[in-house]
Amino acid sequence: MNFKEEIERRRTFGIISHPDAGKTTLTEKLLLFGGAIQEAGAVKSNKIKKGATSDFMEIERQRGISVATSVLAFNYKDKKINILDTPGHKDFAEDTFRTLTAVDSVIVVIDVAKGVEEQTEKLVEVCRMRSIPMLVFINKLDREGKDAFDLMDEVEQKLGLTVTPLSFPIGMGYDFQGIYNIWEKNINLFSGDSRKNIEETIAFSDINNPELDNIIGAKPAKQLREELELIDEVYPAFDRQAYLDGKLQPVFFGSALNNFGVRELLDCFIEIAPSPRPKDSDTREVKPDEDKFAGFVFKIHANMDPKHRDRIAFVKIVSGMFERNKPYLHVRHNKNLKFSSPNAFFAEKKEIVDVSYPGDIVGLHDTGNFKIGDTLTEGEHMSFKGIPSFSPEHFRYINNADPMKAKQLEKGIDQLMDEGVAQLFTLEMNGRKVIGTVGALQYEVIQYRLEHEYGAKCSYENFPAYKACWVKPDDPKNEEFAEFKRIKQKFLAKDKFGQLVFLADSDFSIQMTQSKYPSVKLFFTSEFD
Repeated sequence: MNFKEEIERRRTFGIISHPDAGKTTLTEKLLLFGGAIQEAGAVKSNKIKKGATSDFMEIERQRGISVATSVLAFNYKDKKINILDTPGHKDFAEDTFRTLTAVDSVIVVIDVAKGVEEQTEKLVEVCRMRSIPMLVFINKLDREGKDAFDLMDEVEQKLGLTVTPLSFPIGMGYDFQGIYNIWEKNINLFSGDSRKNIEETIAFSDINNPELDNIIGAKPAKQLREELELIDEVYPAFDRQAYLDGKLQPVFFGSALNNFGVRELLDCFIEIAPSPRPKDSDTREVKPDEDKFAGFVFKIHANMDPKHRDRIAFVKIVSGMFERNKPYLHVRHNKNLKFSSPNAFFAEKKEIVDVSYPGDIVGLHDTGNFKIGDTLTEGEHMSFKGIPSFSPEHFRYINNADPMKAKQLEKGIDQLMDEGVAQLFTLEMNGRKVIGTVGALQYEVIQYRLEHEYGAKCSYENFPAYKACWVKPDDPKNEEFAEFKRIKQKFLAKDKFGQLVFLADSDFSIQMTQSKYPSVKLFFTSEFD
């Protein structure tokens, strides 16, 4: 296969939703269709003892939630599919926002009973801002839930999307009989037996065929015909260009847990979803089919393998080919690095790859060279944009609970902060360390991982801050900036990269500071140039 064909056959997408809508289960079932796993593990069901392949951290297994974005790849019908399964929990939204910088399209999962939930709204807003193509999967149809038309209205109103159904349920909950696939014009009947991996489909080119009444019953058949007629009148016909431009969102219905409606979703997805797209850098737009390699780090994960204490930087390839053992320029450090064992992922399994193409995600073993947002190129000086650190909303002092393990604690904090799970601020006044997070659950994760992965114990105490503001004076030498530093000294800290941060104790104090020191600019994300 030539370089252009390799790019064409790649589909790199993220799955986003509110917690519990069935995102990880859907990921598992997609892998099942790709032949990548033999038995899909459900996240919550106790009947299946096998944990979900994509949840590999111990704390995720205990709680049944995903806290780290995992990267999975498989081949299906000669397409190479890269899935980025993101955490739904709002305390980990920052990880998800960053992951969205590395995907070319998105599948939004919605629970049929709960409809559109708050976290889904936030994530979809980010996708809309970036015009990422979105496909909607309405999940858990075997449970009692909202009416299909009401759900689509809710998706349109709450998420500001324009939808068009490409499959439609026959009945719902207790009466659920199957799905009519509008895209392929066939019917998939639901047996309720999840052991049957892949259900049989019956082709129906003519919905008015009386045979339909024999299969699903006269009343449901009549209702289905009326509903499909209504769909024709109310919803726009599917237009691929509108979908690629982020202006139209196709909707599929199914039950991921029962393996139902997933194949329809996948078959349509590989046909319509975009292959790798261009990405903006600070100097120009970079296109996938350029000869020269360029890529960026969107995630760092410490201790992928607790036995080896390794850190892996996840790099999304934007253009050109990434080759093993070839030197590439680390733009921020301005030095060349080479990688002898770049990994491709399949959840817990990693394999060393010689060549990767645009759209692929490569894991590079990292000894501390990378931070999130770093760019690698074949020599060109540029940086990809839009991978910020957000201002934390929770702050706590971190204390060492075991003085004998000070070294391990320091190393653990250092590595976990590199992952972008949380941010470390060192107070200017007394050098005490404060950890800032976007959500409170992160503190538990940090404490748990420090103990289990680094053998260090920590305790926390509250630190009264409202928001972290990165400080950039117009002129670092002027009198105003000196006065700002003198007056605010007990609220000033340095972040991990030595940038000055003002830990404001209230919204009022931010406003007062801005009006009193107009030449000192405050920013709520660390990305400002």
